[in-house]
Amino acid sequence: MSKKPLILVINDDGITAPGIRALIEVMNEIGDVVVVAPDSPQSGMGHAITINSTLFVEKVVIDKGNQTEYSCSGTPADCVKLAVKQILDRRPDLCVSGINHGSNSSINVIYSGTMSAALEAGIEGIPAIGFSLLDYNWNANFEHAKPFVKTIVKNALKNGIPNGVVLNVNIPNLAKKDIKGIKVCRQAKANWEEEFDKRKNPQGREYYWLTGKFVNLDNGEDTDEWALKNNYISVVPVQFDLTAHHAIQNLNTWELND
Repeated sequence: MSKKPLILVINDDGITAPGIRALIEVMNEIGDVVVVAPDSPQSGMGHAITINSTLFVEKVVIDKGNQTEYSCSGTPADCVKLAVKQILDRRPDLCVSGINHGSNSSINVIYSGTMSAALEAGIEGIPAIGFSLLDYNWNANFEHAKPFVKTIVKNALKNGIPNGVVLNVNIPNLAKKDIKGIKVCRQAKANWEEEFDKRKNPQGREYYWLTGKFVNLDNGEDTDEWALKNNYISVVPVQFDLTAHHAIQNLNTWELND
């Protein structure tokens, strides 16, 4: 039996995306790699799961390497569920998701399929990390990100990730020499100021196209947005327990049982 760690690789940009191919290459240097990824882009799917249609999984060969790969018709969260319940013959030592084409910092973590896959692994009790590069281009260059991904993964395997916690890692789109280092941060308070552009198709039917701009409302120097703006890689520990523990005492003062 192999003594290497078993690493499950997921993403949301699709199994052929350059980001996941770069991640697979790095993980092959560290452990035994199994890939279960969507057969088409699933960006912005959040934690959606498939319940009203069938799911298909196909073993595929995309490029050279020691990894075993499966293409899935479902969402990133579906991919994790199927990997754990049907495909793998032993529990992964780590799940890595990405490398996403584009930022998943701050509020973007809520919408991210990349991070939802990592969080689904966390729910299953599997240590997990989501990786994103701040470049939305399909042909983004992931070479400078690889050494940092390797460093973070090796540390996670060596030291462990706290129970109930998943790591959200965002990497600036800079040359390796220009990245100042890695900072553990909190999630910045920010949001999207969204608009819907109302249009008409050639048949005259009205439709809407989502637009908007990202607004950082947080001036703290301990946030992911500050780190990225100042040429650091951000590492934010996030959790899937959404309980607002600080609010419980206040809510217990309500006259709910009168």
